[in-house]
Amino acid sequence: MAIEINGTPAMEAPRPGQCLRTFLREQGNFGVKKGCDGGDCGACTVHVDGTPVHSCIYPAVRAEGHSVTTIEGLPASAGCAEGELHPVQEQFLENQGFQCGFCTAGMMMTAATFDEEQKANLPRSLKGNLCRCTGYRSIADAVCGTAEHAGSGAGRLGDNVPAPAGHAVVTGTARYTLDVPPDQLPGLLHLKLLRSPHAHARIVSIDTAPALRVPGVVAVFTHEDAPAQLFSTAQHELYTDDPDDTRVLDDVVRFIGQRVAAVVADSVAAAEAGARAVEVEYELLDAVFTPADALQPGAPAVHGDKDGEASRISRPLENVVAEVHSELGDVAAGFAAADVIHEKTYRTQRVQHVAMETHASIAWLDDEGRLVVRSSSQVPFLVKRTLARVFDLSEDRVRVVAGRVGGGFGSKQEVLTEDLVALAALKLRRPVQLEFTRTEQFTATTTRHPFTIKLKAGANREGLLTALQLDVVTNTGAYGNHAPGVMFHGCGESLAVYNCANKKVDARAVYTNTVPAGAFRGYGLSQMIFAIESAIDELAEGIGMDPLDFRLKNMVRPGDDMLSTQPEPEEDVHYGSYGLEQCIRLVRDALDRGGERYRSAGLDDLGPEWVTGTGSALSMIDTVPPRGHYAHTRLRLLPDGTYDAAVGTAEFGNGTTTVHSQLAATALGTEAPKVAVRQSDTDLVEHDTGAFGSAGTVVAGQATLLAAQELARRIRTVAAALSGVPEADCVLDGGSVVCGERRVPLSEVYGAAHRAGVELSAEGRWGGTPRSVAFNVQGFRVAVNTGTGELRILQSVQAADAGVVVNPRQCRGQIEGGIAQALGVALYEEVKVDDAGRVTTDILRQYHIPSFADVPRSEVYFASTNDELGPLGAKSMSESPFNPVAPALANAIRNATGVRFAELPIARDKIYLGLKEKAREEVGV
Repeated sequence: MAIEINGTPAMEAPRPGQCLRTFLREQGNFGVKKGCDGGDCGACTVHVDGTPVHSCIYPAVRAEGHSVTTIEGLPASAGCAEGELHPVQEQFLENQGFQCGFCTAGMMMTAATFDEEQKANLPRSLKGNLCRCTGYRSIADAVCGTAEHAGSGAGRLGDNVPAPAGHAVVTGTARYTLDVPPDQLPGLLHLKLLRSPHAHARIVSIDTAPALRVPGVVAVFTHEDAPAQLFSTAQHELYTDDPDDTRVLDDVVRFIGQRVAAVVADSVAAAEAGARAVEVEYELLDAVFTPADALQPGAPAVHGDKDGEASRISRPLENVVAEVHSELGDVAAGFAAADVIHEKTYRTQRVQHVAMETHASIAWLDDEGRLVVRSSSQVPFLVKRTLARVFDLSEDRVRVVAGRVGGGFGSKQEVLTEDLVALAALKLRRPVQLEFTRTEQFTATTTRHPFTIKLKAGANREGLLTALQLDVVTNTGAYGNHAPGVMFHGCGESLAVYNCANKKVDARAVYTNTVPAGAFRGYGLSQMIFAIESAIDELAEGIGMDPLDFRLKNMVRPGDDMLSTQPEPEEDVHYGSYGLEQCIRLVRDALDRGGERYRSAGLDDLGPEWVTGTGSALSMIDTVPPRGHYAHTRLRLLPDGTYDAAVGTAEFGNGTTTVHSQLAATALGTEAPKVAVRQSDTDLVEHDTGAFGSAGTVVAGQATLLAAQELARRIRTVAAALSGVPEADCVLDGGSVVCGERRVPLSEVYGAAHRAGVELSAEGRWGGTPRSVAFNVQGFRVAVNTGTGELRILQSVQAADAGVVVNPRQCRGQIEGGIAQALGVALYEEVKVDDAGRVTTDILRQYHIPSFADVPRSEVYFASTNDELGPLGAKSMSESPFNPVAPALANAIRNATGVRFAELPIARDKIYLGLKEKAREEVGV
C-alpha cells in the first residue's frame, strides 16, 4: 500500500527502518524540518489521518495505507481553494507568530488540530513544540487570535511591517540550508564524522580500509588529507582577533567529540556505518577539565605545541589564551573609604544555543570550477575568507551562500561544517553535504563561556560606589575561538555603565580539555552583569537604599566617561542617545502598578509558605563591535517602479530583512513591500562582516539607508529634468515623483534614464564607527515557596532604549525572545560535563529549554530617544534584552527570601537547599 502525501500517492516506498521525516523530505516536502530527531521539539510535525505526529520518531512504514499531510498540503486538507491559506496560517502570518521560522510549520500543524478547549490550555497543548526565538507570546496570539491591533503595515519607519518572508514561512516554502531539490545537485554525497572518545590524545594511526569496504562509502579523509594551515573557527572582521589553534582535521584531539575522520558516502546511513568502521590507535595524554586545574603549575598544556606569538596565544604552556590586568584609581583606598563591602564568588554555566536548525553545509564546484558553499551561517563573507585562507584559494574562487537560517544566537559565527564539506568537494569534485545531529550540537560545537568571578565591591553611606574589584576566569574549552573577545567584552560595558573612581580587573581566558566555548548572545556581558548587578543590590541593601535609587545615583550619564579596563574611554563610543533613566522609570512604574494589581486582587497573599519580592537589573551594550564592522548595499530602481536591494547580512530571525526594506522605503518615499531584498550571497555585494554583535540595523541598515538616500537624489535629478522643476522641489511619493504640480511616474523616470544609458542605482557603505550605546532594564515580581523551593514569576517587565524603533512589533519580539532564552539560562539550562570531560546533556530531553508553559507574558516598554549615530535614529536590540534577566531574577529571589544565589542556574533544588541553609543559620545550627 502506498503512502498518500498531501492527496497524492508517494512514488516510492520507504526504506527499512526509515523514519517518516526523512521519507517526506526525500519526496520534496521541505516544510518538514529536523530539529532533534528525538521527538522533543516538534519541528517535524505532520498529520497522519488528521492526527499530529512527530515524524522523526514515526516509522515511515506505519504510514503505508494512510493519508499524510504536511504544511504544504494543509490548506487543501481543510478544503481551502487553491492559493488560499489555512486559517491557522492566516493567523500566524497576521500576528507574525515566528522569527527565524524554522519551528513554525510544525507549530502550525499542531495548532491546526486544536479545538477551543485545547486553545484555552496552550501550556499543555503546545508542550510538544519548542521555539527558541519568539518567547511564545506571538505564537499564543496567532493560535488564539488575541493580538492587539498591530498598526500600519505599509512600510516606513515605525510601522509594524510584516516580515517579507512571512508567506513563505507559513506555507513551508521558505528555503533553509538543506532545502535543495536533488535535481539541483546531482550526485550529492553525504559526510559524517568519526569523533574522539578521548579528552586528550595523539593519533598514532588510522586504518580507513574497513570503512572503504562499507557499501556506498566513497572516501575517508583524515589529518593526512587536511591542510596544515592553522585557523580559528571564530569569525571576526579581523581574523587576528582570535588565536590560530585549529586544523580542519588534527593528529591531536583535545576534547571528547573532536572530529577525527570524515567519511563520505552516497547516503547518510552508509557514511555513519563507515565512520563506525574506521580503526584508530590513540596515545592517551593527560588532560585538564577545569580552569583551576589548568592553571596549576606543571598542568598538562592543551596547546603546548603552539608558538604563542605566531598563534596569538598569551601563554600556551600555562593554558592562558588571553588575559587583561588593569587598575584605575586606587582600589585599596576605595575599600578603605567604604562603609559597606560585598565580597562573593559568582559562577555562570555552560549554555547551548539550541538554534532549531542544526549546523549544516553543502559544497560543490560550479561550472567555472569555483568552490560554492551553502551554509547555515551568520557570516557568509567571513566564511568565504576563511575557506580561501585555509585551502590556499584566491577569494574570487570561493562563493558562500546562506539560505534562510534557522536561528543562530552566535553559534553560527563559526566555521564548524563548511571546511569539511569544502575539503571533500575539492578532493572529490562532487557535491557533499554535512548536517549535524542534535547530539553533535551539544557535544561538538560551542557553548556559552562559563565564568568564575571573584567580586569585591564597596560603597559609602551616601550611596556612592567607592571600589570595584574583579578576578575573572573564563573556560574557553579545548579551543580559543572567541576567547579573547568574550573576556574583553564581558569586562567592558558591565563595568563602564557605573561611575566608580577605583576599578580593578584581572581576567584570564583558560584552555581545558572540554567542549569549546564560543560566541553566545551578549558575548560575555550576561555573565559579568549577573555578578555586578547582584553586587549592586547587595550594596544597596547594606546601606539601606532602594536598589533602583542606588543605580540612579551611580550609573553613567551623558558627559561621563565610560571606563572599564582602560584609563581613557574608547574614542569611537558615544552617547548617541540616552534612555537609561527613562528605562528605570518605566520598569519602576510597571512594578508599582503590578503591585497594586496584585494587592487589589488579593494575589499578594498566596499562603503562609509563600514569600514575594521584586528585583531589577540594568545593562549597557555598545551597538557595534570594535575595530570595524563593514557593510555594503546595492540598490536600484526597476522598470515597474519597485526597487531591488542587494545586501550581505543574513536573516535568521533577527529581522534585518524587514529593517532594510523599511529604511529604504522611508528614504525612497515608498512602501516596504516595494523593496525586494536579496541577501546572504557573497556574489551580491563587495563585503559584509556579518550579522553579529548587534550590527544588523546599525551597520548593515546604515549602508542600506545611505544607498537609498543617494538613489532618491538621483531619481529626483532625472525627474527634475523631465518636469522642468528644480530638484529641490521634487519629492518621491509612492510610485511617483511629485514635481510641483506634476506627478511623474517612476516608470517614466526609469525609462528616461534607460534611454540616456543611465542605470538608476546607488551603493551604500558603512564601517561600524562611530558607535553608540543601548540600554535595557529588567524587572521581576516573584513568589517563592519556602517549603518546596518552587518559584513563580508573577510579573516580568523590560524597558529598552532602542532609539527610534524601526518596527515595534518585531523589536518587541526580539526582547520577548531574549527574556525567554535568558529565563532558561537563569533557571535550568546547563550543559553538564562529567569528570572525564564528556558532555552528559546531549539531547533535548536532558537539556530543558523553555517551553510555552515556562515563559511568562512580559510587559515591554520603549524609551523615547533618537540616536544621532544610528540610521534614522535607530539603535541595536538583539543581544541586549538577554543580559539583565538573570541578575534581575536573582535579585527578586533575594528580595523575597533573603538568600543570595550566586551560581547559575538557580534551579528549584538550589532554592530549596538555600532556604534550608538560611533556616539553619537563623537558629544557629
